[in-house]
Amino acid sequence: MHAVEIVLVVLLLGALTGIVARYLRAVPLPLIQIALGALLSWPQDGLHIAFDPELFLALFIPPLLFADGWRIPKREFFALQAPILRLALGLVLFTVLGLGTLIHWLLPEVPLAVAFALAAVVSPTDAVAVSAITRNLGLPARTLHLLQGESLLNDASGLVALKFAVAATLTGVFSWTAAVREFLWVALGGLGVGALLGWGFAAARETVTRRVGDVAATQMVLLLVLLPFAAYLLAEHVGVSGILAAVAAGFTTNYADLRRSAFIGERMQSEGVWAMMESAFNGAVFLLLGLQLPLIVGRTLHAAGERWWLPAGQALAISLGLLGLRWIWLWLGVRGSLWRASERGGSGERPSRLLTLATTLAGIRGAVTLAGALSVPLLMADGTPFPARDQLVFLATGTILCTLVIGSIGLPLALRRLPASGEPLLAREDRQARMAACRAAIDFLARPPQGAQADDAVWRARHQEAAGRLTQDYRKRIDMLDAPDAAQTPEAQADSPEAVHERRQRYLVEMKLRLAALRAERETLYAERQAQRINDETLRALVAELDLAEVSLRKRLGVAHRAQGLPTGEGD
Repeated sequence: MHAVEIVLVVLLLGALTGIVARYLRAVPLPLIQIALGALLSWPQDGLHIAFDPELFLALFIPPLLFADGWRIPKREFFALQAPILRLALGLVLFTVLGLGTLIHWLLPEVPLAVAFALAAVVSPTDAVAVSAITRNLGLPARTLHLLQGESLLNDASGLVALKFAVAATLTGVFSWTAAVREFLWVALGGLGVGALLGWGFAAARETVTRRVGDVAATQMVLLLVLLPFAAYLLAEHVGVSGILAAVAAGFTTNYADLRRSAFIGERMQSEGVWAMMESAFNGAVFLLLGLQLPLIVGRTLHAAGERWWLPAGQALAISLGLLGLRWIWLWLGVRGSLWRASERGGSGERPSRLLTLATTLAGIRGAVTLAGALSVPLLMADGTPFPARDQLVFLATGTILCTLVIGSIGLPLALRRLPASGEPLLAREDRQARMAACRAAIDFLARPPQGAQADDAVWRARHQEAAGRLTQDYRKRIDMLDAPDAAQTPEAQADSPEAVHERRQRYLVEMKLRLAALRAERETLYAERQAQRINDETLRALVAELDLAEVSLRKRLGVAHRAQGLPTGEGD
């Protein structure tokens, strides 16, 4: 099968599995995609795709990590920087040493350096897998940010550890000084390359759009899509971490975007493009992982013969040891810094045994682990086969599957037992920001009119009438967003609770009527096009306006429902 056909088939299957997952909500989408990939490649004449680790890392990983680096909340990331670094650096080293020793004890025939190489391969969590599994599970916000930060940064430390373990196997020599020096160069260099490229792109974009405005939105979005690939390839060419370069480019671009509030078209196109790319590339990553499984697993189990259960049991034991070491490190090395962050007010929930267990189960490995395992050389320097390479690849693959299954089953069970923590911090901040924006708009509308028309009595009367209607709408929105504990404010005390409740209910009814009216408008526009009274261009322009209005109204309706403790009403 040609490369173009392979890409199209993988993208098609990714889209189809995304639809299937809507009907199988109990099964995480990555597991569905891995299972489908395995089924497609299991027969002798099935779909077989050669897995090139370098091509895979260059093609699929940069945009996904760039998007994660762009989206992760920077305030929470820096508030949790101490525990994130302890996980991204300390836990990787702890895992390599502890798990490497355990693997060598379980498998004495595997050289110690190869055991450390396997431990290095499985030591970093996978940002794509963690995001895909935990996205809709309702993890506490701080725990989710901690996992995101860890998975963004620990790939570099894991891959550097793998590099030195492989070098020690090939040469029989290992130097801690060289390892530390190499890690600092790879990590800091990757971050520097990504930050410089992100800053350079932001400066160039600012120069161009200052002249042409939002007219070049489509071209800017295309350049933004290419930015993570440029950061990754340039960093790898220099000899530093392309993965960290993609993350740093996402970080830097996000900071630049904070000064671009006026570029609405560019922002909307970026959101749509990145949502599509993340969905497509996430699906491709897990499908490609599934397509490799039958060959890797079948070859090892066939070689084991009647003792097929032995390598499967070894993979399970290594996975449990990996999670056990993670739990120990979380409990002893990270829990204290999380308590201090909670006491400083940087997070909502404090660490507990159950939350530590959930964070342990979320240590999911993914396609980066497989790419690292397959990058291990086939031959030694003298031409002999690399010791236990097939075993290393199988055990790394088995670890990916075990952590995915354990996380998919165990995380929902653990999170279901977490006590309710009241209104989440992010939801409260969202509500308070909306109220602040509404009050700012009311203050603006209350100002005396300015400009040449201000002396025109007719214009001034129209201005006051329009300002009054808008002010009334903003006050209704504040009523809907006002939390129960805000009922003690002087403004709220002027009305009885019954009157406030009645205003809120009337506003809910009004918003639902507006939503229904927008849908009636849209149906009429399509009927006008079918009757040939308008053309396609007019239809698209008018429907785009209604779509934006409906998205905004549905969002406001959902926030209003949540503020009152009601169902979100997304189906209305």
